[in-house]
Amino acid sequence: MTADSPQSAIQQLGEGYYWQDLQVGQRFRTFRRSITETDIVNFISVTGMLETIFIDTTFSKGAIQGRPAPGALTYGLIEGLIMQGMVQGTGLALLEVHKKMLAPVVAGDTIWADIEITGLRPTSRGNRAVVVSAIDVRNQRDEAVMHYTATRLLAGRPD
Repeated sequence: MTADSPQSAIQQLGEGYYWQDLQVGQRFRTFRRSITETDIVNFISVTGMLETIFIDTTFSKGAIQGRPAPGALTYGLIEGLIMQGMVQGTGLALLEVHKKMLAPVVAGDTIWADIEITGLRPTSRGNRAVVVSAIDVRNQRDEAVMHYTATRLLAGRPD
């Protein structure tokens, strides 16, 4: 590249999808992410979620095998993977989320998500759209651990 070439000629790596690139029924899969003991300790410490189930390894007395991760940690990690792969630079706002925890996630589990676009509504101004997604989070045994829907405001392609 020469000094006088336009920056627009270079494609940005990792940029998310503009709303015009999406359609209802389109599906995506995130990368996988293993949950570590350090993830759990750091998360509960920084958030103040010092609940007995997360800080006392003898508390569950066998009800949950392993060290449980807060559902908020699982959700946050999946959202991070979605940000990095789908809405980086194009996401304008997270408008609404409805979550349901289906099974525990523990240290050592590996999670990922399948995402389906279930709604797409361009707004009346601003070259943006409201995009609704159904997100299914699974573990290394292909068990469903969380389901949620997310409504986001995404940017449109620059003019």
